[in-house]
Amino acid sequence: MKFPFSKSESSSENPKYIFVVGGVMSGVGKGVASSSIGKILKAKGFKVTAIKIDPYINVDAGTMNPTEHGEVFVLDDGYETDQDMGNYERFLDESLPQINYMTTGRVYQEIIRRERNLEYGGKNVEVVPDVPLEVIRRIKRAQEEAKADITLVEVGGTIGEYQNIIFLEAARMLKQKHPKDVAVVMVSYVPIPGNIGEMKTKPTQYAARSLNSVGLQADVILARAQVALDEKRKEKIAIFCNIPTEHVISAPDVQSIYDVPGNYEEDGLGDILTDVLSLPKKKTDLSEWNTFVQKSKKATQEVEIAVVGKYFSSGEFVLSDVYISVLEAIKTAAYHLDLKPKITYLSSQDFESGKMELSELDRFGGILVPGGFGSTGVEGKIKVIQYAREKKIPYFGICYGMQLAVIEYARHVAGMKDAHTREISKDTAHPVIDIMESQKDIVEQGNFGGTMRLGTYPCVIREGTVAHTVFGTTEISERHRHRYEVNTDYIEEIEKAGMVFSGKSPNGVLMEIVELPKDVHPFFMGIQSHPEFLSRPLTPHPIFSAFIKAASKK
Repeated sequence: MKFPFSKSESSSENPKYIFVVGGVMSGVGKGVASSSIGKILKAKGFKVTAIKIDPYINVDAGTMNPTEHGEVFVLDDGYETDQDMGNYERFLDESLPQINYMTTGRVYQEIIRRERNLEYGGKNVEVVPDVPLEVIRRIKRAQEEAKADITLVEVGGTIGEYQNIIFLEAARMLKQKHPKDVAVVMVSYVPIPGNIGEMKTKPTQYAARSLNSVGLQADVILARAQVALDEKRKEKIAIFCNIPTEHVISAPDVQSIYDVPGNYEEDGLGDILTDVLSLPKKKTDLSEWNTFVQKSKKATQEVEIAVVGKYFSSGEFVLSDVYISVLEAIKTAAYHLDLKPKITYLSSQDFESGKMELSELDRFGGILVPGGFGSTGVEGKIKVIQYAREKKIPYFGICYGMQLAVIEYARHVAGMKDAHTREISKDTAHPVIDIMESQKDIVEQGNFGGTMRLGTYPCVIREGTVAHTVFGTTEISERHRHRYEVNTDYIEEIEKAGMVFSGKSPNGVLMEIVELPKDVHPFFMGIQSHPEFLSRPLTPHPIFSAFIKAASKK
């Protein structure tokens, strides 16, 4: 068996790899942990990239239910990924390519493609070792494309699950081949049962033994808990999990995910990892990041924002992960304006059914309707948009939120009473939103996976508009995820009624930004793209900043 990556084949002399795995339970924050580790190592001057592995048969995240899996995050190249890729980009302040995201489905798809093309030279293709070798090949390619000194690899799921065993095997094989170049970080939950009132380390001990059973030993354990670990628990975990006490890092609940890098550094995590990987010790410069964190804590003036969506409910719980990039974009834009964001999640179905009165929107400084699909809660969203427009409440619509703003305006201002989108009403007399020409054959053939208008596309902004003031330029480039667009047959009629299409594709066919003039409304704007995907903690997106600024004045 030929191992695909000897040191002589590497694009870097000694590339390093850190595998981040989860113990005890899912949802303990592996994504934020990976992002924070990446932030620390980058702050030391290393070139860092990050990979997410999802143990699903889905080829990408685009077909996953957002209420079960969370937000679908879109990369520059159009690949639909898990929300953790968004965390990586926000913390590293870099755009990542699709090779940095893989699923079980994508791995098997590539193996089958290669087998069909005789790329295995006629030999038997087996789960082991060929699947782990394909995983390693993809990890290595991501490292080479980024020219990374350190590649973080987050393995989705929890240790002991059948689904992620092939990825842990890949980590074992890479570690066996290059023992000094691979580190394993286990993020484990340390519970405090209410009827006991004491931290229990036994679940973490079992998780460590489960990791040992697949041939891996944790080099570092990030102990997630409600409160900080005391020395006694650190020592207990260290003894039974076979690591030095200082390699047990306390990871208590914090006010903000942006506090995490600083917390890790207090326990010296960056130096511990560079020591494990035989890397030179370097000073960690988190000054710019810490300035941002302190700014977020000092803000006292509140700005209240209502996010009106349909994906918030999951049983008896509110699932904010569905719109995580939108929420983080609101927060970071507010912090940079010395404002304290107070975000309220409202279900559009409550407005549709009458369970919630529209007058309850009066207390908010701004209203945001994010992207989405389908008919559920649409009429409720349209009612909310109409109320925001008529009551002069700052409004920001993203993707579907923009399209519904056009529908609302067409109905109640331009006189097209039954205006709608063909996505919902095929026979509407006024399809002001229609499927894009390039998407018609795709939909008729039922070829839905990864076929929307995805990724980065340019937009030309008309001078003298609100959008031009917001962006400060006539050309922008934003990430998209949609099949439907404003129907150009209705543009002239809608513009006559007062709505402005201030941003268009370079050929003038696709409407990218709509707005109402400043003398008509303090802030009313919709954008077809997803600017939240490009908003970063240190560089908030200008459209979010403009929206929050307008909301703070109400």
